[in-house]
Amino acid sequence: MKELLIRGLRIRWEEIPEDSWLRSVEALASMQELLFQAPVTFLTGENGTGKSTLLEAAAVACGFSAEGGTRNYRFSTRDTHSQLYRALTVIRGSVPLRHGYFLRAESFYNTATMEEEYADGDHPSRGYHLKSHGESFLALARDQFHGPGIYFLDEPEAALSVQRQFSLLRVIHEAVQSGGQFIIATHSPILTGYPDGEILSFDNGEIRPVSYEETDSWRLTKLFLEHRERVLYNLFHEED
Repeated sequence: MKELLIRGLRIRWEEIPEDSWLRSVEALASMQELLFQAPVTFLTGENGTGKSTLLEAAAVACGFSAEGGTRNYRFSTRDTHSQLYRALTVIRGSVPLRHGYFLRAESFYNTATMEEEYADGDHPSRGYHLKSHGESFLALARDQFHGPGIYFLDEPEAALSVQRQFSLLRVIHEAVQSGGQFIIATHSPILTGYPDGEILSFDNGEIRPVSYEETDSWRLTKLFLEHRERVLYNLFHEED
C-alpha cells in the first residue's frame, strides 16, 4: 500500500470549551487519536453520531471550504460548521498535499454555482447546472478525483441512483490506483462494499473498526430485501 496522504486525526480536547455541544457527541468525545489503515475509509453510523461533523472538520483543517470544492474555493452561503477543526490536528504523511476535493451532497448546488463563477478563459465551466443532480454529481467526481489527492465525501449516495453508485465506485477505484485517498461518510451498503476499504462505526458511543457485515446499512438492507413483507407489516403495526 502506498503511503497515505493523511495518516490520522487527533483532537486537542483541552482547546474545546467545557460547555461545547461537541462534548455531548459520544463517539467524538471518546476519540483522542484516529489512525487510518487504508486508502479508502468509510465513516458509518446512525444520524447524529458525529461522522459528518468529524469529516467536515478534517476537510476544513486541510484547507477546504466547509461547503465543498477544491482548496481554492473560498465562499460561504451560511456559516454553520462546527469549530472542531480549530482543535483538530491532521497527521500527514511525507507526501505534500497538493490536490483534493470536498464533495458533499447537501451543498452541491452552491459548489456547482461557484464553479461557474470561478470559470475563466483558461478554465471554462463544466456546466454542472446543465445536467441532472445525479449526473452532475458524478461528472464532477470524474473531473476531480484523479491522481494523488485527498478526497472527502459526505453522504454522496444522496445524489446517486443505485446504478450511479456503482459508477462512483469505479471512479473511486481508479483514483486510488493513481494514489488518491478517500474519507467518506455514508449510509450506503453499496459504497461500503468497496474491497479493502476500512469501515469505522460511530455507533454505541465509540469509533471502532467493523466488518462490512456488521454495518447496520448492510444488515437492515439485507433484512428488508429478504423479508420485505414481514418488515413492513411489523413497521406499520407497531403500537404507538
